[in-house]
This record gives sequence, C-alpha cells and structure tokens, in this order.
Amino acid sequence: MIIDLPQTSTSALTRKLVDLRNQVGAMTISRVLTLIVVVDQDSADDAIAVATDASRQHPSRIIVVVAGTRRGTSDLSGQIRLGGDAGASEVVVLRLVGRLAGHPQSVVVPLLLADTPVLAWWPRQAPRDLGTDPIAQLASRRITDSAESGRPSAMLKQLAATYRPGDTDLAWTRLTLWRGLLAAALDGPPYESVTEAVVSGAVASPSADLLAAWLAHALRAPTRRAQIQDGSGVGSVRLERNSGPIDLVRVGDLGARMTRPGQPDRRMSLRRLSDAECLAEELRRLDPDETYADALRKGLPKVTRPRGSAGAAAVSPARRRAERLRRNRSAQLAASTVLEHTTEPTRG
Repeated sequence: MIIDLPQTSTSALTRKLVDLRNQVGAMTISRVLTLIVVVDQDSADDAIAVATDASRQHPSRIIVVVAGTRRGTSDLSGQIRLGGDAGASEVVVLRLVGRLAGHPQSVVVPLLLADTPVLAWWPRQAPRDLGTDPIAQLASRRITDSAESGRPSAMLKQLAATYRPGDTDLAWTRLTLWRGLLAAALDGPPYESVTEAVVSGAVASPSADLLAAWLAHALRAPTRRAQIQDGSGVGSVRLERNSGPIDLVRVGDLGARMTRPGQPDRRMSLRRLSDAECLAEELRRLDPDETYADALRKGLPKVTRPRGSAGAAAVSPARRRAERLRRNRSAQLAASTVLEHTTEPTRG
C-alpha cells in the first residue's frame, strides 16, 4: 500500500498514520524503533529498499528524509508505505524543498515514535560532523558508510576526530566475518603472540583500513596496510608468529583459504555481506560499539602504510556504485546457494 500526500504538513501526515492504525491495527503499532534515513533523491529508492529489507528483523517506523534544493518556496511532499511495500515496517518518505530542506529536524520530530530508540543512517554522503548535525542529534545511534565517500580514508580520519558514543560505520560492520575467523585462528595452540600483522586490500578500502586498525589495537603488534591492485575490499591478512605465519586469503566473493604452519589448508565461508544485512546488524545493537571506537580512534593512527601510498585516494561515483552492486549480488548468490542446498531432495 502506497499513499501519496503532495503539498502536505506533519500534522496531516500524523493524522493519516492514526487513521491507518485504526484501519489495519497491529500493522502500524508493533514498532520497536524509529530509523531516520537521510538520502538524496537519486539514491532514495535504493535506500528505502535496503532499509525495508533490514527492518524485517526489526519492525520499525522508517522516516526517509529527501532534501532537495533550498531555493524557492518551502514545500513538503509525503508518502506512506505499508504492507508489502514496507516489509515489516511503515515507511514515511518526506521530500523537502525550499527553506524547509535546511531544517529537516522540524519535520522529523513530530513523526518520531514515542518511547522507542531513534537511529539515523546516511546511506551515501554523511555530514562532516555528526556532533553538530541536527538529525544526528536526534539519534542515539548514528550509522554512516565511509565506503560511499569520495575519499574514504579521509572520512575515517574525520569520523575519528568527531566520534562520540553511538557512532558506527558500515565499513566496520562488513568486517564481522573477517574478525570472527581471525579471532578463531588465534584461539588455539601454540598460543603465540603475533609479531606483525599485514592487511592487504584495495587502495581506497575503508574496511581494510579498519581491519588493520582493529588488529593494531587488539594485538598491540606492528601492523602494515598493504595494497592490492585488483579486487576490492579486504584481500588477505597475514599474522606473523615465531612458529610461522597464519594467512587468510579471500577466494572469490564467497570463500577464503586459511594456511597455518603444520596444518593442511582450510577452505571456509567468507561471503560479502549485503548492505541490508549490515544495516540489520547495526539495528540489533543499541549500545555504543566500543570495539569500533578503539579501532577508529586508537588503532588507526598505529597502522603504517607504504611510502607514497594514496591515503586520501579519491573514488569515483561509478566505482562506488560498482562496489555496491558487487556486494549485494554476492550476498544474493550466497543466499540462493544456501537455499538450493536446503531444498535439494534426499536421494536413496
């Protein structure tokens, strides 16, 4: 169900939501949080699709703020999505133009659910300073995505400089499986300390930067950030120990190979997480992510890079879009592969 409300007001939107609650009941009242999505017009549909998918695990009121030009007369156009068009949530789309586009919080506040946590997500370019952004000030959790920045490494430094508890970034969330495999590799004999860590990844990969930062802080060992010319994201990790190195190398988009001294090579699952999966994981936790904070603020300055490396390398919009499509396609492929195995008929 999609209901358009052109040239409307927040009071009219609120009345319409109340009317819908009376009509469809639990569909509009069983919400556990409010998610504010701040996005431009060109990316609005993609962001709504990701938020709707993520909210299937966390029924929410999703408020999508689409700020247009600040010129001309102030105008608010609204849209309400329910049922199959909103997953397990209700979606309220606010398109702002004129002076209203410069004050989105005045439109958002009346639509916040009472007595529920408020989270904010910037699917593309995030504010330079989350501490002073009016939408960020409404939220207890603020989710950015440095992989969508034109200069990811520079954005990570800015996020570190302006960090406050509750901030997080999807480039960090994409490392969940990597961190789990590396922690498991060290949780066994011979229980030796790591003497050096090397993280290889794409030149402008914020996930590779954050993984190196996490290792530098957690292991308290020299950590280098190496670059790969082909591929994207994190390519491999080497952990040097006295008995020999542990190597974890990505193989395609779905798997990895782990090599350890005196043991046969192991193939393991290491799929790329979709944006919806990453967002759903962040919606799951409402407390500050202290591990992310330590990696960002304490670990990142300890990571060494090759001389002359492009620490502030620029990434074109076309490249960012290609990386986004690759992440989500590989996640869909992994899901379809699992489905095929679970539905394959038993033989014999």
